Formats: sequence, structure tokens, C-alpha cells
Amino acid sequence: MAFLRAFLRCNVSNKRGIIFGDHRNGKLVRCCTVFKSTATGAIVDEQTATTTAAAAPPRDPLDSSFEDATAAFKSKTMWELVRAYTVYQLCSINYIVENNMKLMKFAKTILGERLFSAVMKATFYGHFVAGEDQIKIRPTLERLRSFGVKPILDYSVEEDISQEEAEKREVEASVPEAGDTQETGSLKQYHVAKPFADRRYKVSSARTYFYINEAQCERNMEIFIRCLEAVAGATYGTGLTAIKLTALGRPQLLLQLSEVIMRTREYMAELAGDRGNVLKHHIKPQDLEKKLEQAHVSNQDATAFLKRVTSDNEGILHLFPWSGIIDDNQELCSTFRIPDMKTGRMVPLIGQLSKKEEEMFRNFVRRLDTIVRAAQEMDVRIMVDAEQTYFQPAITRMTLEFMRKYNKEKAIVFNTYQCYLREAYNEITTDLEQAKRQNFYFGAKLVRGAYMDQERARAAALGYPDPINPTYEATTEMYHTTLTECLRRIKDMKEKGESKNKIAIMVASHNENTVRFAIDKMKEIGVQPEDKVICFGQLLGMCDYITFPLGQSGYSAYKYIPYGPVKEVLPYLSRRAQENKGILKKIKKEKRLLSREILRRLARGRLFYTPKGNYIPV
Repeated sequence: MAFLRAFLRCNVSNKRGIIFGDHRNGKLVRCCTVFKSTATGAIVDEQTATTTAAAAPPRDPLDSSFEDATAAFKSKTMWELVRAYTVYQLCSINYIVENNMKLMKFAKTILGERLFSAVMKATFYGHFVAGEDQIKIRPTLERLRSFGVKPILDYSVEEDISQEEAEKREVEASVPEAGDTQETGSLKQYHVAKPFADRRYKVSSARTYFYINEAQCERNMEIFIRCLEAVAGATYGTGLTAIKLTALGRPQLLLQLSEVIMRTREYMAELAGDRGNVLKHHIKPQDLEKKLEQAHVSNQDATAFLKRVTSDNEGILHLFPWSGIIDDNQELCSTFRIPDMKTGRMVPLIGQLSKKEEEMFRNFVRRLDTIVRAAQEMDVRIMVDAEQTYFQPAITRMTLEFMRKYNKEKAIVFNTYQCYLREAYNEITTDLEQAKRQNFYFGAKLVRGAYMDQERARAAALGYPDPINPTYEATTEMYHTTLTECLRRIKDMKEKGESKNKIAIMVASHNENTVRFAIDKMKEIGVQPEDKVICFGQLLGMCDYITFPLGQSGYSAYKYIPYGPVKEVLPYLSRRAQENKGILKKIKKEKRLLSREILRRLARGRLFYTPKGNYIPV
């Protein structure tokens, strides 16, 4: 595997391209050359380049009502249609959904592992999961590509552990060596709470990693790099890999870093008289210097503090040298210190960390840097998933720093914004402003969110404000407002003659009204699908009636592709069943369209239809 990774990294960076060969019984039976476009950095295969030169790729008209069953399912065999309909029927039965994990374990015991795997591949696993490994998923990826759809790969193996074990691991991994002492100014939201230590509580749609040790974090890094290799080897540079930062380090560090960020915002509110990010206030270093003088901060402390401040001609960007933390491995304890405006003394914003904890953070950063650097070398993109609000400030801050470092010529790193959060619009506009001022490409995935019930319950129990929008309609409005702001900025850049590709947005939604809204807004501001600044994404096995018509009509469309061994993805399959139960209206439409296409094929005698697409993804 190390040799394969070295080979891929070496050759993807090659100016000419890569030659992939298919060997059987020691003989080369098929090969293709993958070329890198010198103009765009995109990767295309030789056949695609020839086809593109000869004629424009086929494009179907888009039915924006998403009622075209033929367009939705032309990529599927008759058997796959029947399987999909059967799976959705089962997802409509409450008893099966509520007890799905028990039923799967019972079936495995009765049938044995081999027969159980065969049954799962013929039902739930076959519908929601692409395959067991990098090799076995390739036919699925190639077929998706031939119908205009690109992949976001996710190795969906999860541990099936008890609630007690999950709570034990999370508490142990969230408490600093010095103890979880909450001093003056501490924010209780960013400290572990045992009743919510099992982060799977009331969550059906998001994968959860529980920290075991540093060696497991290293293994997770290797898994993410193998996902990158799978994307680079099978998608010609058009694919993405999804990662979670909780897989790469100790949760304690994310909690402490998040608390630092939020306490810094409170500090700025005290200085500027208005809440919000440092960047929002446009305070210049000389303004801050005057405030420090008025607070009688010593010259030595004030000079050292101001030396670390990041600023431009519009004002201060960051009070702390985040680039130094990411690039130069500066220690957290010595970095996160602020002048107390009442006493004039320097005070820490983060609890004392041991040398071991500082080293853990450096390893955390190193793992993420290794993954992103590998993605850059392979010409693959990274999508950092959103997580709980008590981790998210740190996740976003680290992701933005890696955008600054690597998104110099194109968007390689994407952050995720959950629009069910009251602060979603403020967060993304601030981050867009940072990207503009520090001149890096900005990539974002917009989702509704995965942790609503858990977040509300935790906020109520610990006594801090509910971070979630009050209604589903408010979340939809937040999503549309946030997307509109991104498109407005794209339009502004276009009108000024600047590169509109400096902002790339994925509309990751299973809501067809939101998808229609995005399409209408694109038309309104003159953004074309081939501009590749807006793309759309849905899960494999869900909302095919949205994804495939989009891809076949020339929009940039993605499927979120889980893969992994049958027995190790059972928790993922359990979540998919639970999630489908929660969106019965969408299932109802998908079932109706499936039955219409099944009947159409039966009427025309197309029982053995073989899908053959000749679309080229945007």
C-alpha cells in the first residue's frame, strides 16, 4: 500500500499524466492514460479528451419538477430498481426500522457470515454501499461517471460499541491531564458532559469516531489517504473525500481550542462593544495598542502581544498567530494569552497543557497536513465534515487555516456549514471575508445539519442558549439566505472581472425545493453549470431522482459513496434505515417513480436492460 501511495503521488504530479494498467494472469489486457490539463489542473482520461475534442458531451433537458422516472433511473438495471423499491418498503415498516440492528445481528447468527453477507448485498448493503474496498467500488464509480455523476468517497466502517463504552472513552479523552477545572471565564458548553458523552445520542445520520489512542488516529489518517488514492485512481480528478477531524485527534483538544475561540469573541465584544469575530470589527493594531495603554498593560507584554496579531490594511484578522500554530508548531499554552483590560496582566485562555498534550496537538495538525498535502499531490479535494457545536469552532478554524495554506490555485479543502444553526449565515460570511482578505480559494458544503435533537437536549441540560433555528422553515430560510450570499459574491467577482472560481459551493441537500432554488439563483446571476462554482450532492441510494437528472443535464452532481466490509458497515446501514424513516415523504416519491419505471420496462419488455451511459461529468 505504501508503494501504491508513492506511485500515485509521484505520477499524479507528473506533467504528462499517469498510465493505469489492468493486469490479468500477468498480462496487460487494458490500459488508459490519464492526462493533467495544464490550463486548469483538472485530470481527464485519454478517451474523454478525444471525445471532448470530437463533439460536445450529451446533455439532457432538466425536468425541474424531478418527475422524470426514466432520467432518474436509466443508470440502473431492472434488478436494482426492484431492490431499491424493496428496501424503501422495508424502511417504511416501523418495527423493522426501530429494531434493524438487532435483526441484522440475529440474521448474521442464524445464516452465518457468508450467507448473511450475500443477503445484505442483495438488499440494504447493495443499495446504500458501493462495495467492500477500493477495487470492488470501481465499477460503481465508473457507472456513476458514465451517467454524469461524480463521487465523494467515505470509508464507512464504524465500531459497534455499547453506550457505556462510548461514554467511558469520550469522558477519558475529553478531560485534560490537569483535570477539568472550570475557572473564571470558562464556558461550560465546551466541557464534557457525561449524559451526552455518547455522541451517537439522538443522531441517525452522522458517523461517529471515539478516541482510543494516538495509534488509532494514525490508522484513521492512513484510511483517509487510501480514500484519496481510490478517488485519484478511479475518478480522473473529479472526486472528493470526506473526513472528520474527530478521527484524527483527542476530543479534549478540539474542546479547549473551541473554548479559546469563543472566549476570544467575548474579549473582542468587551473591546469593541459588539459581539462577533475579531475580523468583523475592523480594529487596527494601533487602535488596540491605545486600548492596551489605557488598561496599563506593560510595554513588554503589549509589544509581545501585538507582535503576534495578524492584520492587513482593513484591520486585525486574528488576535493569535493561527498560521504559526499550524505551520510552525507553536505551543498552545504560550500562544493563547490576552491582556486583561481590568488588571493589565496577561491571562491564559486555555488551561495548562502538559508536554504530552502539546505533542498530541502537533500530531493532530501533522495528520491533517499529511492528508491535505496528499490530496494536493493527487489532485483530489478534501471535504471536512461538520460536527457538534462544541467542536465546530476549532474544526472550522483549523480547516480555514488549511484553506489558507493549500487553496492557493484552486479549492482543495472544503468546510461544511450546518444551516440549522442560528449563526450559520454570520459564520460563513465571516469566513468568506477572511478568504477574500487573505486571498485564498474558498470551498464550502452547505447542509441542513445532523445533530439537532442532541444539540437541543444538551443546551437545555447544561443551561446555554439553544444553537438551533426554532423551526424547519427557519432552517430552510437560513440555507437559502446563506446560499444567496455566496452566489452574490460570485456575481460580484464576475462583474469585476475577477476569477469567479475563488468561491466553490456544494449544495448538499435532499430537498428538491432547495435544489430548484439553487438552479433558479444560478440562472438569475448568470452562473453556468460548466463554471463549476456550484455543485449538488446526495447520498448513494437516496434521491436518485434529483442527482442523476442533474448530472445528465450538465450540472456538477455528486453522490456521497460509502464503502467498507459488510460486517463493519452495519452501524452505517442502521443509520440509513433510521434516516429513511424520518423522510417518508421523499421515500414516497422515490417509490412512486421507481414503480413507474419498473412498469414502463415491463410494458416494453426491457427486463434485461443494461445501463450504458456516455455522459461526461462537469
